[in-house]
Amino acid sequence: MRRVHTANGEQHEMASPRNTSDRRDGRRRTAVMADVAKLAGVSHQTVSRVINDSAHVRPETRHRVLAAMRQLDYRPNPAARALVTGRSHTLGVVSFDTTLYGPASTLFAIEQAAHAAGYFITIVSLHALDRASVMGAIERLRVQGVDGILVISPQEGAAEALVNLPADIPLVAVEAGPAGSVPVVAVDQFGGAASATRLLLELGHRTVHHVAGPRDWLEARERVEGWRSALTAAGAEAPPVLTGDWSPRSGYQLGLRLAEEPGVTAVFVANDQIALRLLRAMHERGHRIPGAISVVGFDDIPEAQYFMPPLTTVRQDFAEMGRSALRMLLDAMQNSGQPGARLTVAPELVVRRSTGPPPAGKAAPV
Repeated sequence: MRRVHTANGEQHEMASPRNTSDRRDGRRRTAVMADVAKLAGVSHQTVSRVINDSAHVRPETRHRVLAAMRQLDYRPNPAARALVTGRSHTLGVVSFDTTLYGPASTLFAIEQAAHAAGYFITIVSLHALDRASVMGAIERLRVQGVDGILVISPQEGAAEALVNLPADIPLVAVEAGPAGSVPVVAVDQFGGAASATRLLLELGHRTVHHVAGPRDWLEARERVEGWRSALTAAGAEAPPVLTGDWSPRSGYQLGLRLAEEPGVTAVFVANDQIALRLLRAMHERGHRIPGAISVVGFDDIPEAQYFMPPLTTVRQDFAEMGRSALRMLLDAMQNSGQPGARLTVAPELVVRRSTGPPPAGKAAPV
């Protein structure tokens, strides 16, 4: 036995650490709960209560148990803990093509928020976000016993898959999702696109061209609607929409088309990756940015401020979206959330040097 001092100055006898090197192969035996109980001088049930954060343990007893766990390098069995608490402290995330900046940043933000709250993450990455794939991923996570599921669902197929789901597991859609079916956390894509368009109109451009993302992406649709709404409110004509696929390659090809069209002085682009190569296409065709044509992107990828010129863009607050999604899921897990709730995260317009007034003679009439 040896004497230990608790946080309040009291002294207690604690058993000497048990020799855990009694395996014949010479390797140290992994400590079990009984070892912790013996070293701390408490019962097996008391150790279990400490591990499961029970309030029915005196502070000095908790201190002794935790000290014994550290000394023995004891690691609680997650499966056993889940049996006692009914919770695995693991959340499932259904994701896909994480090479894209938006979904990858959303996934990272969710991971950071979950870890800060004491949860592990299990990720299922899909090649396609159709109903069968999404439902299969959700079922795999349910079988693994996750406490709740977050689905990164920016495409139409994924959103449709979340309609009429079984109600036995809490679920939140992130980035976009079906209205009124499950809780949704998303950036205000409409508002961000409208603010980008208004900036260009306020600089004096007669109208603003738009290079959009894929039509089956809900975020791309909302950006088109925000762009068109801002033009309508200003009494400006809406040019035909050009559609890309989020890639720099599509930005280059569509940039070459726009560079040949007369009267183009301002372009709002659906993401910064498209804008990157669109800028190159404009430079190759002899259009100065922003002297001849102003360009605004969306996302504020880390490289945007180092484009030539630095890109004016709409910044999405992925960190806040991750925190908000986790809070909403925890509320749903505690049965205190609203089934069809929708939380919108405000974007921020970041003005850099890729935007300016139109060339002389091409400004909108005052």
